Amino acid sequence: MTSPADERKPSIEASKNGPYIVNGLNTLHNSRGEAIPTKSVMALCRCGGSAKKPFCDGTHARIGFSGEKLTDGSKDKRVDYQGANITIHDNRGICAHAGHCTDQISSVFSLEAEPWINPDGATIEAIIETIKKCPSGALSYSLGGVEHEERDRPPMITVSRGGPYEVVGGPELRDEEGRRLEQGEHYTLCRCGGSKNKPRCDGTHWDINFQDAKN
Repeated sequence: MTSPADERKPSIEASKNGPYIVNGLNTLHNSRGEAIPTKSVMALCRCGGSAKKPFCDGTHARIGFSGEKLTDGSKDKRVDYQGANITIHDNRGICAHAGHCTDQISSVFSLEAEPWINPDGATIEAIIETIKKCPSGALSYSLGGVEHEERDRPPMITVSRGGPYEVVGGPELRDEEGRRLEQGEHYTLCRCGGSKNKPRCDGTHWDINFQDAKN
């Protein structure tokens, strides 16, 4: 049975070959932290071509945008990296390549190393602070065998600069068939149109040099 609290929770649905239909979200920000006026129901561009970003202007229909998920999901699994004092969990299948981890502490997160995560490469405090900056939820951690509980933040979407929609507060997420997708308190959604793991971001915006100077 759905509780009144669940009914009030915002939702995001990827429409068939079209925009994200966002219901009940009150807080939308651009990459500079500036508030963008919201409506009870909004259509956010996910084809990457709208001239009114972040809102849809119908470009998806003109360019023949496809919302098809092309990946087989084989990378969408969690790998545990156990250290002396902390275990780092990583899911490459939902990584948005924001780069906070490799930029902040390369002694722990290095794409040049094998394995790429060294949980003993920095202090616990530094690792936790870095993991908290991961917008996609790809990184998480456990201490003493107990997994850290996700934060409880008000629902909000941030339009990242040249990147995905960064979602916090756990709005319910549904795919083009209306199926509820598993998601945590925070996740990232493709808005460049190129992700193979739609509706989730897979970092393709970097490869295609997606730009959105306005937001």
